[in-house]
Amino acid sequence: MTAEQANRGSRVSTVLGRKLGGELLRLRDAAGLTQSQAAQALTATAAKVAKMERGWVPFRDPDIRALCDLYGIDDPRVLDRLLSLAKTDRERRKAKGWWNQYPELRSLVEYVALEDIATGIRSWQGSFVPGLLQTPDYARSLAVGNADWEDPDEIERFVEAKMARQARLSDATPLRLWAVVGEGALRQLVGGRAVMRSQLARLIEAAALPNVKVQVVPFIAGSHPGMTSAFSIVSFEEHGAMEVVYMDTTSSTLWLESESDAARHNVTFDRIVRNGFAPQDSIALIEGIRREL
Repeated sequence: MTAEQANRGSRVSTVLGRKLGGELLRLRDAAGLTQSQAAQALTATAAKVAKMERGWVPFRDPDIRALCDLYGIDDPRVLDRLLSLAKTDRERRKAKGWWNQYPELRSLVEYVALEDIATGIRSWQGSFVPGLLQTPDYARSLAVGNADWEDPDEIERFVEAKMARQARLSDATPLRLWAVVGEGALRQLVGGRAVMRSQLARLIEAAALPNVKVQVVPFIAGSHPGMTSAFSIVSFEEHGAMEVVYMDTTSSTLWLESESDAARHNVTFDRIVRNGFAPQDSIALIEGIRREL
């Protein structure tokens, strides 16, 4: 694993760290104390406290106890929750995930690391089928069409990594996936008719899984809130873990980690869903498009 990959993994594993740091920051503000005062309680520098509150470095249990004492937190349930978050965060930072073997994932590596520990994902994609539901031929055709790949072996490794992600849909604790897809993604002939027939069959097959829901926003829905962007809302099991919104564009990868951002995108997702067909009608539409091919 390269230094760059290790750094990416560290950044991803601070999702819980940022949540923990944010909670301790709010507790400090409520107590009317400065970072310098918190640093004195830890025999540390204010700069280190700033890094801890931003999730850049892990919290040790003695640090959390000392800060809770300083902030006047005497509820054992609050302390236990913070300690639990800190323990989980430290474990995540040490994890060496399979995705680190695939530099071909590029900016997706951070998302895949989160996907691996998530319990649920709600995804809206208007222009192509979500990665967790793609067939190898469809994924390969997307990569070729992207024109960002020069080495055929690199494309194959990228496709292999995408297929490995799909194990989450059928493992011991399967990921709950709610995929809402635009009709245009189903009609775009990625790879040709044969590839699309197989891809549409894969969607129908996946929708039969108890942990997967597939819905389609049809052309007849007209204008709707999802037309200007695609996004995924990633949820976690850990108590106190915030939802993370992931957006990937041709020029950048964007993570939205505040509670307000998550709430806003949850509302947007619900509005997109209201513009879509019900699951049963969505499958009927997919079957109809497949027959047309």
